[in-house]
Amino acid sequence: MSVWKRIACNPEAKQSMIQYYDEKGLADVRVCLAPWIEERIISDRNTTSTEIYERVAHRFYEDLKQRLVQLGNGNLMKFKINEICTSVTQTSAVDLYAHLRNGLQRELQLLDQMPQYPYMAGVGVNGSTSASMIGGNSTVVMPAMHTPTIHGTGNGSSYSGDALYAAHNHIHNLNLSITRVFTELQQFRASYETFHGCFNTYNQRKAVMSSQELQTTDLQLKEQCTILASSRNNILHDLRRIITEYDSIQETVINELKNWQHNQALAGNGAPFRDNLDDIQRCIELLVETVGKILDIVNILQPLRIDNNDDMSELITHVRSAQQLLVLSSFIVEKQPPQVMKTNTRFAAAVRWLIGPQLGISVNNPSVECIILSEAQAQRHSAQRTMSEASTSTPASSGEIVNNIGTMEYNSQTRVFSASFRTMQLKKIKRAEKKGTESVMDEKFALLFYTSVIVNDYRIRVWTLSLPVVVIVHGNQEPQSWATITWDNAFSDIVREPFQVPERVSWSQLALALNTKFESSTGRALTEDNLHFIYEKLFRHNGIAGGDHKDYITWAQFCKEPLPDRTFTFWDWFFAIMKLTKDHLLSLWKAGLIVGFINKRKADELLRVSPPGTFLLRFSDSELGGITVGLVNDQNSVLMLSPWTARDLNIRCLADRIHDIDALRCVYPSNRQRDDAFGEFYTQRMDETTRRDGYVTNTIKAHVPAIENNLSGTPQHQIQSPHSQDVTMESLQNSTIMHL
Repeated sequence: MSVWKRIACNPEAKQSMIQYYDEKGLADVRVCLAPWIEERIISDRNTTSTEIYERVAHRFYEDLKQRLVQLGNGNLMKFKINEICTSVTQTSAVDLYAHLRNGLQRELQLLDQMPQYPYMAGVGVNGSTSASMIGGNSTVVMPAMHTPTIHGTGNGSSYSGDALYAAHNHIHNLNLSITRVFTELQQFRASYETFHGCFNTYNQRKAVMSSQELQTTDLQLKEQCTILASSRNNILHDLRRIITEYDSIQETVINELKNWQHNQALAGNGAPFRDNLDDIQRCIELLVETVGKILDIVNILQPLRIDNNDDMSELITHVRSAQQLLVLSSFIVEKQPPQVMKTNTRFAAAVRWLIGPQLGISVNNPSVECIILSEAQAQRHSAQRTMSEASTSTPASSGEIVNNIGTMEYNSQTRVFSASFRTMQLKKIKRAEKKGTESVMDEKFALLFYTSVIVNDYRIRVWTLSLPVVVIVHGNQEPQSWATITWDNAFSDIVREPFQVPERVSWSQLALALNTKFESSTGRALTEDNLHFIYEKLFRHNGIAGGDHKDYITWAQFCKEPLPDRTFTFWDWFFAIMKLTKDHLLSLWKAGLIVGFINKRKADELLRVSPPGTFLLRFSDSELGGITVGLVNDQNSVLMLSPWTARDLNIRCLADRIHDIDALRCVYPSNRQRDDAFGEFYTQRMDETTRRDGYVTNTIKAHVPAIENNLSGTPQHQIQSPHSQDVTMESLQNSTIMHL
């Protein structure tokens, strides 16, 4: 049970908290989004600094607005949503988040103080104890929380998350109501048929009936007709209530599916992905069955008219539209194709229909075809959201895909109804005409999966679109293509016209996306210092203090405009570092031995107050995908070695290069001795002079003559400048030699 549901059990506590939330107009938000708010706030971790707290608050604020938009489409909230949105937008992100967070802390404290509910005392969400889970609004320490698994009681199944669990219970209760209405309908139909039998008899005999008998019979029939009309109206009233409740439940389940799809896009950037698709399918299967029962009731009631004003065609249309939306929405891409797709390269994908065995569609194993659409085609096709075979035409493909037909199969054990495409290959692509500075790496396509089946003797057509893909023909197009995909996955709305994205985003949003991307690729998250350095680079501060981290970054700044005094963009630089770290520096980065994101000026300041032999590893500002060593030599001068790139590290790994240079003795910032810190990463080689095949063993070593000459007493030019010196190939001959 959610915290708010527990609070609502105590009228005094509930009234107190309503008054608190009403101070900022957030009472309706707290009530309507209770499970989501609690899960988000309690699951936030590592909010140990003001900057992290603000970034979490802004992310929460943006997600809250998306949730409100979803609620605004529903029957139950459409009249309140404008007022709620106004209250939300009048409150800053940090104030709103702090108010809700402090409110939740108060609620947990109230639960601890409720003696009339001893089974709740000291128990927070998911069994965690007391309000100590939640800190204040600036420095917050919270334990790791796991997504709750709530066990249902109806069929022994379990649901991850309050929304689906509540939906399952609502469907169960709704079916009880449907059963009751159906029983009333059967009784009404029997009475209706009896009445019509009496009425027909009356019409046949009234010519021979006396006036008294006519008057009596006529009065009796009118009374029966009134009773029938009242019964029909009661059934119709209950039926409309059932349909309204059904609409609300279906909307909740479809929103959960949309959230799953949105999280699937975020997972494309490396975000953790909670796959609750089986839970969603359980609810959809129940809804398919439920809407079928509702449609049966409507169809039975339709011909049982009392007068000519009892037409129910509008209600029938509404229920069929709801059924159509459910069937269409439940056809999804379960396994996305690669979002950067290279021509003439095999790839896989899979689609799934969450209706399971319902409607009998799985019996015939329908075929699914896949084609590729341009962004403009995807926009036009999305506007035709219908199941009618006649009203939906398949657009011409924007390319040629081989092995693009799959067969849907139903697994009775897992209840999965899906089609897999394992060896598809894009042979050709048709591109749209480019505008301005657009390139092929900015152009988005999507795969369209579609099929047609026969349901209840009429043919329907369903389809779904993949996440956007960028098509490339050369490997050097990959970095910019990933910029397009990363921006789309991170900042697209849950519901949008394909494939619209904002032209600018806040720094807190971008910082979250970059951290997610880098951590998923390298296995270690960025630190606050790392993110601050990235912030300075993005906003061209060049290490000069400035900016309040509330700025917005545009798409052009992100990946189109070159960095100052450079020929490459921010994304070129960031992507190259990410690739270098993943391919060559993974173990060292995870071990925390690489400072990485620090500029030359800051590195110089740190090293100047460090003892001789201290060194640090930083990513190069001037060379794409380069890592350099900054060190303090025995003359207390700071030197910077020219960067090593992937080409160098393919020849000899970074740990071995560091081992080769005796002047590197103590690594910053841990101040551990070099061999103690890097020893486990050195390459182990057999100590033998002659191999069994008769060849003499040899190895390649990093050699920096300038440093070694200093160590051997060779006179060197004394550095007068206060700035560090770059040890380059041209000046100090940073080189590698082969030792035999």
